[in-house]
Amino acid sequence: MKPDIEQLIKTLRLEKADFIPTAELGIHPKIKEQLIGRPILNLKDEIDFALKAGYDYVKLQPGADFNPLKIGVNPEDIEIKDDGTPQFNWASEGKGIITNEKEFENYRFPSKSDFDYSKLDEIKPLLPDGMGVIGQYGDIFTMTWEMMGFETFSITLFENPELISRLNNVLGELVVSMFEVFAQHDNVDIIWFSDDIAFTNGLMVSPDILDQYFFPWLKKIGDLAKKYNKPLIYHTDGVLYDVFDKIIDCGVDAIHPIEPKAMKIAEVKKKYGDKLCLVGHVDVDLLARGTPEQVRAVIAENIKAAGYNGGYVIGSGNSIPEYVNFDNYAAMLNFTKELRSL
Repeated sequence: MKPDIEQLIKTLRLEKADFIPTAELGIHPKIKEQLIGRPILNLKDEIDFALKAGYDYVKLQPGADFNPLKIGVNPEDIEIKDDGTPQFNWASEGKGIITNEKEFENYRFPSKSDFDYSKLDEIKPLLPDGMGVIGQYGDIFTMTWEMMGFETFSITLFENPELISRLNNVLGELVVSMFEVFAQHDNVDIIWFSDDIAFTNGLMVSPDILDQYFFPWLKKIGDLAKKYNKPLIYHTDGVLYDVFDKIIDCGVDAIHPIEPKAMKIAEVKKKYGDKLCLVGHVDVDLLARGTPEQVRAVIAENIKAAGYNGGYVIGSGNSIPEYVNFDNYAAMLNFTKELRSL
């Protein structure tokens, strides 16, 4: 089976494609290793994994460190999420590392010139015919509250919003600079921005707060995607009905992952399927604890609910973490390949 990035691009643009493609925001390295039988050590390994799995792309991020001095962090407290971005365990709820003006002034942020895009150039001669590249990064809003801690962030929204604006502006300009590179780079076919703004029961903050600290940045990224004619996928977990129109107005082409516990894909398709491609919706819990037969059945249901006129990409309801049942993940890949060969 040969990759065909053009079919994924067509699907994201709600055009008729020859088959239903598949995509993931993140896949744990141990899952990749299990599929190809060796560690993922370089770009060639990533390509070999994508080929065997049936993906039409390799997803790349720039090398970036938003806390180079590791202020307030022990190395063991940093985890790399499945999408490749860092998760700082110290900042999930209470006090973070930037809680006042002095801490903001003393914090060392990276500069745009610190980001390493060398993989975007190195991958081109390695790519087989038909395989493309997705440029991905994210977390402007997430890093804003993570660096402060969500409790401190929430209080500061009322007591010192200027501090939040300063932090958010620095982070936003840095991340948007990555998408300026992605959008203009000849080797990048699709861009993917990830930044959670919701959870299972609702938005993390009000739409008005998101209008200040999130949507202007998404609009900048959407404008870049349109200017350089590249599809934009946006990832956020949670319930999005209150902000779907805002997301669409920002120029997003596809929404991921339609979290199964938060939204029904048939309802999202009915309301927004003429404006958004839908990506994902195979519950990660099912992939972890279900059976291959159940996984295949859910994919078939998703296709019936959302893929009847195109505009649907098969994938998980978040990402592929280490704890998924490998047989279930393989069943999703194999079913996708079977559909592709029809």
